[in-house]
Amino acid sequence: MRARGLLHHEIEVTVPFFDVDSMNVVWHGHYVKYLEIARCALLDRVGHTYAQMQDSGYVWPVIDVQLRYVQAARFGQQLRVRADLVEWRNRLKIHYLISDAQTGARLTRASTVQVAVGLADGAMQLVSPQVMVDAVERHLR
Repeated sequence: MRARGLLHHEIEVTVPFFDVDSMNVVWHGHYVKYLEIARCALLDRVGHTYAQMQDSGYVWPVIDVQLRYVQAARFGQQLRVRADLVEWRNRLKIHYLISDAQTGARLTRASTVQVAVGLADGAMQLVSPQVMVDAVERHLR
């Protein structure tokens, strides 16, 4: 069982026609887009968005993505994407669960890892900038 984060957020996405392939299933690369939408919503909830990250002097590139496909999503299907923040002090690690919004059936499990990189020097940070840690921990209180 994957760890659930102390903070999480869920979104719903309806699979658009342009995300499916000739077999009427979501092309595998589009799942990453659904993760990004959920991750941005989670960061909004935390109160430290990508724009605020950049304003504080850092960018947060994704350095690792893991996906496990269980069942294909199809055109018009309503998906629920849950993003769980599981690490934030040294890096951002988020676990995801994509499920059918109607039945709750699991479709995809995923995780991403991001690290802070200084805008001024391009150096990868070994710990998360204090501004990120403070934003998350303020939200946990």
